[in-house]
Amino acid sequence: MSQTDVRTPEDLRAAEERLAAARERLKKVIRRSVYVYRIDCGGCNGCEIEIYAAFSPLFDPERLGIKIVATPRHADILVYTGPMTRPMRLPALRAYRAAPDPKIVVAYGACGCSGGIFHDSYGVWGGTQSLFPVDVFIPGCPPTPAATVYGMALALDLLHQKIRGETHTEEGTPAQVAPRYPEVSPALAVRIDREARRLCGYREGRRIARQYLEFVREGDPLAVDRKVKELVKAARDPRLAEVYLTLHQIYMNAGAPGGAEAAEGRS
Repeated sequence: MSQTDVRTPEDLRAAEERLAAARERLKKVIRRSVYVYRIDCGGCNGCEIEIYAAFSPLFDPERLGIKIVATPRHADILVYTGPMTRPMRLPALRAYRAAPDPKIVVAYGACGCSGGIFHDSYGVWGGTQSLFPVDVFIPGCPPTPAATVYGMALALDLLHQKIRGETHTEEGTPAQVAPRYPEVSPALAVRIDREARRLCGYREGRRIARQYLEFVREGDPLAVDRKVKELVKAARDPRLAEVYLTLHQIYMNAGAPGGAEAAEGRS
């Protein structure tokens, strides 16, 4: 998976040079233009405006043989924008299955990458990665045309590797990322984090959830109970005390017989 970061004119020139180099390498393999198909899964059209701006004569990626097509059956690169809404889930899957292999999947924009501010809405599945593997992430709300050009360059590099069957593994890199709280059940940690953010918002909710999970790491319910009561007693804001008590209730319920399974089912 790759991410893009283009902020200056120098970055744009470097992105265009990389795009041209990737296109030259790929031209020797497929000997034709590279076709891009865009799927709007429920966004605000801000990403679409930037995509079409990136394909305007100002940036002109078509001079390098990159073109937008009207059907996924011709596409080499699938660009998904917007959060993955429930009504668009099946059309998104049909477009993915219709595109011939090998193909590159691009998650475009903050909503396409993670679901954005709508990620936990009842009508949203999350980002593009909630349905199928994503090769390139282009973050931003919306991404700039320069970031779009750079993302297309990364996509061409990956498409070349897929066609040639090349894989690259960095030596010494762990196979998995270590969890922040290995002593805590992942389902319980996710549920506590979500509940804290629901009650207090993203920033404060994450801070409160992490502080509470630091207590839980010890694994002793009595010690956790004692620390939470001390924290609630010292808290000047009764709303903050209520949040900690709510998270503590989730932990105690999950720690009871069958509680872990219940936490997994509710998460």
